[in-house]
Amino acid sequence: MTSRRTLSYIEGNSPVHALAGAVKLAAFLLWSVLVMVSFETRILAGLAVLGLVLFRLSRISLADAAVILKMMAVFLVLNLAAIYLFAPEQGVAIYHTRHVLVEGTGRWTLTWEQLFYEFNVFLKYITIIPPAILLIVTTHPSEFAASLNRIGVPYTIAYAVSLTLRYIPDIQRDYEAISQAQQARGLELSRKAPWIRRLRGTAPLLLPLIFSSLDRIDVISRAMELRGFGKYKKRTWYGSRPFRRTDAAVLTAAILLFAAGIWFTFRDGSRFYNPFMQPGRFM
Repeated sequence: MTSRRTLSYIEGNSPVHALAGAVKLAAFLLWSVLVMVSFETRILAGLAVLGLVLFRLSRISLADAAVILKMMAVFLVLNLAAIYLFAPEQGVAIYHTRHVLVEGTGRWTLTWEQLFYEFNVFLKYITIIPPAILLIVTTHPSEFAASLNRIGVPYTIAYAVSLTLRYIPDIQRDYEAISQAQQARGLELSRKAPWIRRLRGTAPLLLPLIFSSLDRIDVISRAMELRGFGKYKKRTWYGSRPFRRTDAAVLTAAILLFAAGIWFTFRDGSRFYNPFMQPGRFM
């Protein structure tokens, strides 16, 4: 049974699971490029809604991705705070207007432009996270490696990625086993202990976890070497899935969405949607 705290492949029969891994990977790459390039708020908002719809279609519970969602939420808050701390006038520099929302001290004055810029950064995160999670949890590691190889990634690198995805649950199980063993020896790591004490208590867990991981790596690398892995330039894939009409339709839709998004972003010569330069659109 897959742990709900692990970001790993989850079996299912949803429409997202049924797509070929290469199609999901290609669509995700197009999606990622569009999100990274565009600061068109309307496009980002639309993609965010579409990402949530795809997440619902995949029938994946939010609890299955709770760990990564919490980590990304913390990173997002830190990133937004750091942007304001080190560049409080970045929005003003981008939109070429200045509307003060809250007068601050020194250079830290909050403007509508800065708030709107950081809102776009927030949208980028919530737009890219759902498809990234779906790509991992709805694609079998072997099929994911075959997809990477199909788009031109050397199969040695693709196989390394597959092994990494496969051993995320194993590393978590090792961590839990070591944690329980340490707690049996009197080390308090439960939620009852203060978070600082729990943070310090994780240090004794890291060394045995590292050594067990290195031992597993050594065993696998020796086994692969004995079987002649990497001798030939090409290989076949047991987990590869052939293309179907549905895959072709989804890939075509992804390409059209990407082209439309790029055109809409740069149609006026700038990739930033600027409501501050439009009369009547901002008060």
